[in-house]
Amino acid sequence: MAEPRRFNFRGILLLVMGLILLLTLAGNMRRSNGITYGEMRELFVQEKVESFSIVEHTLTATLKDESTAVCYLYSFDLFYDDLNDLVVEQYDKGTISSYNYYADHSTNWLQLLLPYVLAVLAFILLMNLMGRMGGGGVNDKMAHFGEARIGALPEGNKKVTFRDVAGADEEKEELQEIVEFLRDPDKYTALGAHIPKGVLLVGPPGTGKTLLARAVAGEADVKFLSISGSDFVEMYVGVGASRVRDLFIQAKKESPAIVFIDEIDAVGRQRGSGLGGGHDEREQTLNQLLVEMDGFSANEGVVVLAATNRVDILDPALLRPGRFDRQVYVGLPDIKGREEILKIHARNKPLAEDVDLKQVAKGTPGFTGADLENLLNEAALLTGRRDEQFINKATLDEAVIKVIAGPEKRSRVVPQHERKLTAYHEAGHAIVMRSLPDHDPVHQVTIVPRGGAGGMTISLPEEDRSYLSRSHMLDNIVSLLGGRAAEALVLGDISTGASNDIQRATSIARKMVGTYGMSDKIGTVAFDAGSDEVFIGKSMGHTRPYSEKTAAEMDEEIRAIIDQCYDRARAILTEHSAALEAVAQHLLQHETLDGAAFEALYSENTPA
Repeated sequence: MAEPRRFNFRGILLLVMGLILLLTLAGNMRRSNGITYGEMRELFVQEKVESFSIVEHTLTATLKDESTAVCYLYSFDLFYDDLNDLVVEQYDKGTISSYNYYADHSTNWLQLLLPYVLAVLAFILLMNLMGRMGGGGVNDKMAHFGEARIGALPEGNKKVTFRDVAGADEEKEELQEIVEFLRDPDKYTALGAHIPKGVLLVGPPGTGKTLLARAVAGEADVKFLSISGSDFVEMYVGVGASRVRDLFIQAKKESPAIVFIDEIDAVGRQRGSGLGGGHDEREQTLNQLLVEMDGFSANEGVVVLAATNRVDILDPALLRPGRFDRQVYVGLPDIKGREEILKIHARNKPLAEDVDLKQVAKGTPGFTGADLENLLNEAALLTGRRDEQFINKATLDEAVIKVIAGPEKRSRVVPQHERKLTAYHEAGHAIVMRSLPDHDPVHQVTIVPRGGAGGMTISLPEEDRSYLSRSHMLDNIVSLLGGRAAEALVLGDISTGASNDIQRATSIARKMVGTYGMSDKIGTVAFDAGSDEVFIGKSMGHTRPYSEKTAAEMDEEIRAIIDQCYDRARAILTEHSAALEAVAQHLLQHETLDGAAFEALYSENTPA
């Protein structure tokens, strides 16, 4: 039976006190639209008052310059005792022509005590707010401020094991030793081995680093203590170091245990990398973490797992043996791994008979585990929106495009001339992609707006690539410039729609020349290596590692690559002008063209 709700007297009292505070402040502001008593007294002393009257504690004086002055009196008796003799004297002299006392002779105690009342109310409200922020009293809040905010797995939560992790076979093998040591430490200590102090999981976002850490704890059946790197850092000096100490104290009490620090780069960045000096709260926290992991403290039975996607900015002292003894790279899954991940996330989802997860895995290269989970979730949402019972192949294909490019915006009103320009632009991309021998096949062409793009030509690779060749990168540049070339060739004008294509093409060309050493003129030299420095303090003292002459030569080489690729795209479109026209007209009529229909149009309008 539910407990009956209690009447919140404390909240009602605070509300009433707040209203009283606001009303008294409003009343005081209304009455304070005048001058002070001291200023009014000075006007009387200087004989500037022509006449005055007092009505309900308000003194209104007409001055000799025909202006008016108003003053609020807290007590008529105070005014009478202070200025009555002076008023009578000036009246007898004719300085004051007239005056009237219609006064309330009582003292306004509320106005006299108003500052003190406001101070008390403000103090009470402040203490209440501080108590609410602390979940208790202020002392209780301060007492627990230095404790680590650990997120342990809730009771009854499903235990994660290596069976729930797919597409990371080698990573699981690396971590299996940690599991075995936590299960049976005597087996290894008898051989003189010691458990690794820490394992750093490195890889792109969404590849399953946190899931792997939870799986290690689940396989070893030990306590799992999770905390984020940002939870250590506070504005108060010393709090982060205190939380690090408390974290390891709690971990030793729960030994054997696994401590998992997510996004450790928030606290483990290189020391001395800022402009304001090295002695700051974050660096004190890092120093304490270094001491706890390999100092005078013995943390037997405690393994530290940490995850980051920015290992390049971590402090070297954190990465040396004795602290993080191992680095396990958790990369993007290959086609086999993607299929296994899809099977795990499809366990509780009804799939139609035409769904082939192997084909879905083949068409999703570059997807992380999180992307694949999101893909199946989007497909399930689309199926539910259509009141269907099973997730079919068409819905999955639509979900893939939605994850890659965003949802369609069919309600957007697009002028006819923009639709025509977009159709030829996207047709230009598609024709150039199809005509290049090393380019990925066209999957879909559309002029329906998605995200910030007015249209889109999507190509999906047929296989995973670990490396990119020079010819493949040049083909990518040619395909990116195909839209701009089609605009200029067919419409005789160009638009801003190709701005993103040009930026991407220029970026590829710059990396070819300055990073990958793919320029015959410049040579096999990496000029831009290490230029993506994330620390302002470190990069300010560095100079560009090449001369102005070399920089000019690099710019000329980049320009030459772009010009050659643009000429190549224009030549392809000139040769396949009939196919370009056919694809553009189809897009104007039907808006979307899938890969099979595009291949048919291309073949029909291309001479043998």
